Amino acid sequence: MDKDRVIGSAKVVKGKAKVAIGKTIGDAKLESEGEADKVEGKVQNAVGGIKDTIRDA
Repeated sequence: MDKDRVIGSAKVVKGKAKVAIGKTIGDAKLESEGEADKVEGKVQNAVGGIKDTIRDA
């Protein structure tokens, strides 16, 4: 498993936490940062998946 997949998954989890906390306290900026972290994590996870596929080929 590529390190990008691990880091990407961690960013998704961090983003979900930020979104939840932002909604709870009513902080729209924190919510949007969380959404951005989730997207960035998903992209990085996908890049790691591609690297794994190439490496396994």
